[in-house]
Amino acid sequence: MKKFFVIGNPISHSLSPELHNFWIKKNKINAVYDKIKLEESELKDFINKLRNEEIHGINVTVPFKNKVIKYLDKLSLEVETTGSVNTIYKSGNDIIGHNTDVAGFELGLRHSKINVLHKSILILGAGGVVPSIIYSLLSMGCKKIFLSNRTIEKAENIKKKFNEIEVLKWRKIPDFDIVINATSVGLKGDGLDLDFNTKNKVFYDVIYNPKETLFLKKAKENGNRIENGKLMFVYQANQSFSIWNNVIPKIDEEVLKILE
Repeated sequence: MKKFFVIGNPISHSLSPELHNFWIKKNKINAVYDKIKLEESELKDFINKLRNEEIHGINVTVPFKNKVIKYLDKLSLEVETTGSVNTIYKSGNDIIGHNTDVAGFELGLRHSKINVLHKSILILGAGGVVPSIIYSLLSMGCKKIFLSNRTIEKAENIKKKFNEIEVLKWRKIPDFDIVINATSVGLKGDGLDLDFNTKNKVFYDVIYNPKETLFLKKAKENGNRIENGKLMFVYQANQSFSIWNNVIPKIDEEVLKILE
């Protein structure tokens, strides 16, 4: 039986096992997918289990998307550009780091019919998923990307990868069409210390559990369109699943209901 895992810290909120195990059952694959909380000191040994074929694939979530890179043999172009890994697999004798967040974000936006072409976008946060979002947005032809983070140095580090973006001080709100919360604020029911006096804009939160964070709830009350990270999550998982199992699993209403 093949074994797949998602690793992170925290990890209890992850719905990856529900989604992957549903697809595993649907496609009659002899496998199981589970989540495991690791400390940074445990990463190397855990990845070596993939090398030894004790396990067969790893998804990576916060805070390890960058930290796993030093234990990998080869990186995809997406990883080399973003410095962020969310999918690990073995090919021949090599352990490969890949990034399906890039495709997941773009496919999720297209599914939701959110058009970023020639749009100005404000991203809040500078965590592991942000370079993937920027990579996607630039490839989709957005006009301008603003990046704001409480610790400005982290945002400046991302600007070294993507010189096109403009870094703003926290609480400085530019004119935007779409705002993306890529911080972890909201996972535990807390809210951002920001005031958005806008309506008819798009508010997007990469968090999908809970499905409506305080950030999204306030935006909806003020007359803005809201979208959570559910579809990004589903599509990045779809891409990971196909890499590991050589099967492209279906995304339909039954799948989306799993995450309600």
